[in-house]
Amino acid sequence: MSEQILRVYFLTQDLAFVDPLARALGPAFAIKGSSDLHPEQTREIRTQCDAVMLDLRSASTRGNHESALRLIDEIGNVPSAPPLVALCDEGDRQVILDAIERGVYDTVTNPPNMMELRLVLRRAYLFQSAVEEAGRLRESAHSAGRLNELLGTAPAMQELFVLAQKIAPCDVNVLITGETGTGKELLARAIHQLSSRHTRPMVAFSCANLPETLIEDELFGHEKGAFTGAFTMRRGRIETADQSTLFLDEIGDLALGLQPKLLRVLQERSFERLGGNNTVNVNVRVICATNRDLSELVREGKFREDLFYRLNVVQMHLPPLRERRDDIPLLAHHFLKCSAEQFGKKAKRFSQTALHALEDYSWPGNVRELQNAVQRGVVLTEGPTIELHQLPATLRGSCEVTPQLGRSYENEVRDFKRRLILRTLRECGWRKSESARALGVARGYLHRLMNQLNIQEEEVIADVPAQLPPATRVM
Repeated sequence: MSEQILRVYFLTQDLAFVDPLARALGPAFAIKGSSDLHPEQTREIRTQCDAVMLDLRSASTRGNHESALRLIDEIGNVPSAPPLVALCDEGDRQVILDAIERGVYDTVTNPPNMMELRLVLRRAYLFQSAVEEAGRLRESAHSAGRLNELLGTAPAMQELFVLAQKIAPCDVNVLITGETGTGKELLARAIHQLSSRHTRPMVAFSCANLPETLIEDELFGHEKGAFTGAFTMRRGRIETADQSTLFLDEIGDLALGLQPKLLRVLQERSFERLGGNNTVNVNVRVICATNRDLSELVREGKFREDLFYRLNVVQMHLPPLRERRDDIPLLAHHFLKCSAEQFGKKAKRFSQTALHALEDYSWPGNVRELQNAVQRGVVLTEGPTIELHQLPATLRGSCEVTPQLGRSYENEVRDFKRRLILRTLRECGWRKSESARALGVARGYLHRLMNQLNIQEEEVIADVPAQLPPATRVM
C-alpha cells in the first residue's frame, strides 16, 4: 500500500528554502510555502493542509519573536487546527520553550535532519488524528446516551430518544406517562427543543392540587373586571404559549368542568378569556404528562373520552428507574459532577460500597430521588469520595453490616440473591439474556450481580431451596 501524501503548509520568510526542503523530504510530502498567513487563510487552513511548519529561526534576533508567537495562537484557535511543528535555531532555547508552551507539537533544530523531520511531521499528524477520533467517539457515546437534558443508555430510553426525534418536527399532541420523578418535563422540553418552535420558550403548568377557578384563570387568563380584584386584563398560559409549546403536567387532575374548554383549544385553536366575549386565536402545540392511568379515569367517568383521544395522538412512556438500573451509575456520576460544581466541592467519585447501594436501591422516587441523594452526599463529603454513610439512611439498609450479629442481614440477602440467580441461570441453560428477563433485570445488571456474588458460568449448586420461585425479581 502506498504511503499517504502528507500536505505541509510551510510558513517562512526564506522562500528560497522551500524547494530544497520539498526535494529533501521526498514525494511522500507535498510542501506549500508562504511568507505570510492572511486571516481568511487562517480560517481555512484545516482544509488546506495536514500539518503546519513554522520557521522560527533567529526569530528573537530579527524582532519577530512576539509576532511568531501570535501566529501560533491564531492557528491554534482555529477549530480542529492542524498540528504545528516549529523549525528553530539550536541555541535559541527561549524561542523553543515559548513555542512549546503555546501549543506547538514539537520542534526541530536547524539545520534539520530530514529523517527526524519526516518522523516528527508524520507523528504530529497521526497524534492529531487520534485526538480528533477520540473526540468523535466521546461525542458519539455521549449523544447516544443523551437527549437534551435526559440521560439513559437502557434500550427503553434509546427507543424513547429515537421516537422523540421522529415526532418533534411534527406538530402532534403528545401524552407522556410515567411515575413521579422519572423526568416527564425534561422529555417534553427535549421534544420542544427539537421542534421548529424552539426559538420561543416552552410554557409549563401543573394541574395538580389547585382549585378549578385558579386553574381556569392560569390557563385562559381574564378580562379587566371579570371578578373582584381583576383590575387589568391578564393573558393565560395558553395565550402566552402562542407559536410555542404548552406543557400541562398532571393532566389527569384537570377538573371535568375545564376539560371541554381545553378540548376546544385543541380542536378550534381558540378560546375566550375569563369574563370576556372576544375570541382569542392561538397556534400552540400541547404536550401533556400524567402519572395516572387516563384510560382508567375515562372508564370511571373522571376524564372525557374525546379529550383523551385528542391528547393521546402519540403516547410516550418513561420507565421507572428500577427498570433501567444500568443507567444508575451514569445518572449518579452526572449529578455528582453538577452538584460538585454548584457547591464548589471536591467530590469526584463514589466509593464501591456507596455505588453498590445506589444500584441496589429500588428508587420509589425515581431519578428525582437519586438526584437528591447524590446532592446530599456531595454536600456532606469533605474529600473527593462519597462514602456510604454520607448517603440517605434509606439507601444504606442492606449495605451496612452489623458487627455484633453472627449472621448479618446483608449476608442473608447476599446468599438469597446468589441462590436465586444460580437457579434461574440453570433453568435458562445459562443464557444470560433469558435469565435477566426471568429475573426482571437488565442484562448488564445481571452481569454485575454475578461479578459481585462471584458466580462462575456452569457453576453447580446443590442447596437451592425448592421454595424459591423462578419468577422472583431481584431488587
